[in-house]
Amino acid sequence: MRPDHVPDRPAPARTTRSYSFLVNPLSGGGAAPGTVVPVARALRDAGATVEVTYSPGPLATLDLVRDAVARGDVVVSVGGDGMLSSVAGEVAARGGTLGLVPAGRGNDFARMLGVPTDPTAVAEVLLTAAPSPVDLLAVDLADGSTRVVAGSAYAGVDARAADLVDRAHRLPRRLQYPYAAVRALATFTPATYALSLDGVAHEVRAATVVVANSGYYGSGMHIAPDASVTDGLLDVVVIAAAGRLDLIRSLPKVYDGSHVALPEVTVHRAREVRMEVVAGEVPVGADGEPLTVLAPGTPLTAHVVPHALRVLR
Repeated sequence: MRPDHVPDRPAPARTTRSYSFLVNPLSGGGAAPGTVVPVARALRDAGATVEVTYSPGPLATLDLVRDAVARGDVVVSVGGDGMLSSVAGEVAARGGTLGLVPAGRGNDFARMLGVPTDPTAVAEVLLTAAPSPVDLLAVDLADGSTRVVAGSAYAGVDARAADLVDRAHRLPRRLQYPYAAVRALATFTPATYALSLDGVAHEVRAATVVVANSGYYGSGMHIAPDASVTDGLLDVVVIAAAGRLDLIRSLPKVYDGSHVALPEVTVHRAREVRMEVVAGEVPVGADGEPLTVLAPGTPLTAHVVPHALRVLR
């Protein structure tokens, strides 16, 4: 499914909105600070109050989110998917509104929402768009903590690939994710997963299991082509433990979503997903960041939070 269509809208001459930009200075290989300048200038030219803060770390950033929402500001995440997920839950919990300036390597949630990357177009969205509710994904971990995720959580070879991306910074950006995916596929060890999808048990031997709120991950891979961030459902993509060479050959299909027709790929839909491995340890990631390690007796449970977050798109 294509990103939800957002109709063209005329830009007003002035705005009464105020904005708090939270910038991850490391996003996009250090390009995020430069990305924010023309957007902030356009907003100020339209009469907006704009405050720009460079992210001082996760805990301090959450304090900034709380203060911004209390002032009535639109919180603007400037960075990639990891930055967005780090603030989305707090914005949602406080009843605030989130804007996006895509400035990371992947920008997959922004892609799903149809948010542009051109600074002038981004500024127009922030100035003119009405807040639109979207779903979030909450992941309950074995230690009792909960992580809120915007895009997807994934176990297995995908989490390994996400880790390898961070070591591929010397490659051109467009090659980083394909390189990491091929390298991870070449060395992965499949695992047996015990899944519960809305209470229905499944046991699968798989290379990866993806619990997707958004259809995109990995810098444009259309892993869950029928996913929607407004339907109150999660798409669970299971890629069975096929041969390494077969999986590597099928990798290009993930970019256009045609991989779902392959015999080793199964897609389920559920509101709640419980995941555990039968043996061994398997890394889990979410929106490009490490999340946890699955092991026998240490499951995770993910559930959709319908219409949790208001975004400008």
